[in-house]
Amino acid sequence: MTQPSSPSPTATYRLQLQPDFPFSAAAGTVPHLAALGVSHLHLSPVLEAVPRSPHGYDVVDHAAVRAELGGERGLRALAATAKAHGLGLIVDIVPNHMAVPAPMSLNGPLWDVLQNGPASPYARWFDIDWDAGHGGRLLLPVLGGRLGDETRHFRVEDGVLRYHEHAFPLRPGTERLPLPRLLNAQWYRLAWWRLARSELNYRRFFTVSELIGLRVEDPAVFEATHGTVLRLVREGVIDGLRVDHPDGLVDPGGYLTRLRAATGNRWTVVEKILTGDERLPTGWACAGTTGYDALRHIDGLFVCPQGAGRLFSHYRDFVTPLADEGGDWEETVRRAAYEVVTDQLAAEVERLVRTAARISERVPHPGDHAPWALRHAIRELLVRLPVYRPYAAEPDADRAEQDAAMLGEAAVRARTAFRVAEEAHAVDLVRDLALGLFGDGPDCAEFAARFAQTASALHAKSVEDTAFYRYPVLLPACEVGGDPGEPALGPEAFHAFCARTQRDWPTTGTVLTTHDTKRSADVRARLAVLSECPDRWRDVLGQVAGGGVSAADGAVPVDAMVSWLAWQTAFGLGPADGGPPGSARGAAATERVAAAVLKSVREAGLRTSWTERNAAYEDAVVEFVRGGPCGPAAGPLTALDDELAPFIRANVLGATLLHLTMPGVPDVYQGSEREYTALVDPDNRRPARLRPELLAELDGGAAPHDLSGEKLRLTAAALRLRRMHPQWFGAGASYAPLHAEGPAAEHCVAFCRSGRAVAVATRLSLRLVETGGWWDTSLRLPPGGPWRDLLTGREVAGGAVVGVRELLELSPVALFVAE
Repeated sequence: MTQPSSPSPTATYRLQLQPDFPFSAAAGTVPHLAALGVSHLHLSPVLEAVPRSPHGYDVVDHAAVRAELGGERGLRALAATAKAHGLGLIVDIVPNHMAVPAPMSLNGPLWDVLQNGPASPYARWFDIDWDAGHGGRLLLPVLGGRLGDETRHFRVEDGVLRYHEHAFPLRPGTERLPLPRLLNAQWYRLAWWRLARSELNYRRFFTVSELIGLRVEDPAVFEATHGTVLRLVREGVIDGLRVDHPDGLVDPGGYLTRLRAATGNRWTVVEKILTGDERLPTGWACAGTTGYDALRHIDGLFVCPQGAGRLFSHYRDFVTPLADEGGDWEETVRRAAYEVVTDQLAAEVERLVRTAARISERVPHPGDHAPWALRHAIRELLVRLPVYRPYAAEPDADRAEQDAAMLGEAAVRARTAFRVAEEAHAVDLVRDLALGLFGDGPDCAEFAARFAQTASALHAKSVEDTAFYRYPVLLPACEVGGDPGEPALGPEAFHAFCARTQRDWPTTGTVLTTHDTKRSADVRARLAVLSECPDRWRDVLGQVAGGGVSAADGAVPVDAMVSWLAWQTAFGLGPADGGPPGSARGAAATERVAAAVLKSVREAGLRTSWTERNAAYEDAVVEFVRGGPCGPAAGPLTALDDELAPFIRANVLGATLLHLTMPGVPDVYQGSEREYTALVDPDNRRPARLRPELLAELDGGAAPHDLSGEKLRLTAAALRLRRMHPQWFGAGASYAPLHAEGPAAEHCVAFCRSGRAVAVATRLSLRLVETGGWWDTSLRLPPGGPWRDLLTGREVAGGAVVGVRELLELSPVALFVAE
């Protein structure tokens, strides 16, 4: 990995821009964030997007900074304000896709393609398969019903075809044709939205037909779609980049190489989600990932492995799920993958089938593979991949060897899905095509790229967006990059990850909360405590949910899984933003929980879904949430919260300290410097509520009044330390685990950064108390010093062996610096 040409951030702070929180509002936060200790603001996408978009990932114009945020003038003003306070800007970019908006004219390049077809100068921009049927036309699945039923809503005005809020250009010379002939004469085919599943002929973002894939592998397209951002980088307005969804690109490694050259090697991280022991390709020209791999290793520390197993037993007894509907993690993933690959990604699979069939006819030894066999082989290989996508084309020998082995293992299992052994040879062809072993001709290159892109979409939709919602045993384990089947990780795994990160990717990103996390870090920290008291959680559910059959005060659950999910969600949100039932704040929290649970059951797709709504079921879910977990019967949750408060505190502060001091560049999500409880989007994308006066009080000598104050004090201390001494934490720093000794050693996680800073955190604090506390467990601080705790001011001699009980007497965490 090549180090960036300019200094890496010491820490970034994510601001979620939207029309209700534009550049001017972001500028208002700068003094507070500078005082907090970050070095850079991390902005969500800033280019022109669909009007009123709350996120900005639906770009419509790469040449302009978004007017609703304040335009380029507003961005420059924000950059100037930031720089006046010593801060830089990191900006999120979206190279994979653009919006298919309504009206279509908002996307000028796509409008031109619709008007002029393959002859359009912009046709090369989009990943369109013009030969996929539809008479050489681009399918636009935007109609609310079948074409014959919707034609009465069409009208031609001023040379434009209109349909409700949609507008489409007309192919030159067709304006005066009768409507049926006019529709057939266009370069696009308007169709019922349900046809996208099987008939779509453009690459999209996952299964979102409103986002069309871009071909940034084409140098001209790269230049056109990156020109404005690169100009702002060269002019010093933007200092670094976050790359959204690189797995959607044909050649992520090649793209990053081009991007590094174009930016002068500015600090860049990529939203690459690694699974299990998967490693980032070593040849990628970036600083590392956005940090979900770090999130997984931090969260895992605060889950009790034995308690998680017992919690699963209680869940199984309470819910009694079928194995592939949440009763077994692997079976649940497998069923979800089959559902997605055969239904939502049917069009993507058919494109692969067509390409494989063409290649099969031309190979030296034609395989006589029937389309059904190729289709079956493609599906069976895809569902068996344990990672988001293979990287067969990467110039990383180790990675290529790993991917070959991974695909080989998947092929062995895929062959068993064929009844006739000879027909299973289709699997071998598909495996070799996925590995690029048939040369680099257009069809072969296309198949390898499309297979990898489809694999990424399948993994995201089947695991993140389906299986996670069908397996709600311990909700914090159902997080991006997580493994609900193995939610706990011990200190040794954490230390090994940190040492590897410092060695290989020392300026990678690290996160605990993002705009994409399904629950904020503090919600997950609260829920992780349940793994330490599974029997207590069983008893609480017995009180409030009547064993999953009926609930107190008539709040009857729709089904046992919804009950388990909803009560856990309500407990995770906690009282911080809730207030007592019936209050205004309580009502707001009720709607937040109801919205999150409703989204969960739609994503799970077992009783209702986004496309096949069961209105009666959904109404019953919302009514249950309001009357049960968020109703008067929820008193036992409040009692449990009071009982577990000390252990929740230990988890929140412990995770915060580890995140801010481990190797990598920490990203702090808006508002999460204090206690921050947020659920899945859009809940977590609400405008930030910052409290600069609280930091001023702490700086003035006031003691923290609550967990929010403690977290703010800790966050500011760690961030300021990183900014003051970047050499202790950056690319040239060191990481050394510190191992406690004694009967409770496993509850202490500690490490030293560059011989100058020591972090000490408590894990599984409830179990620690239940086993009698620290006893005579001790920790030896490194030589040097004396060591001073930035949180309490106490000093300890260098090299001293100190009892952990004494070390953490006032707080479950400590941050020592060598004086």
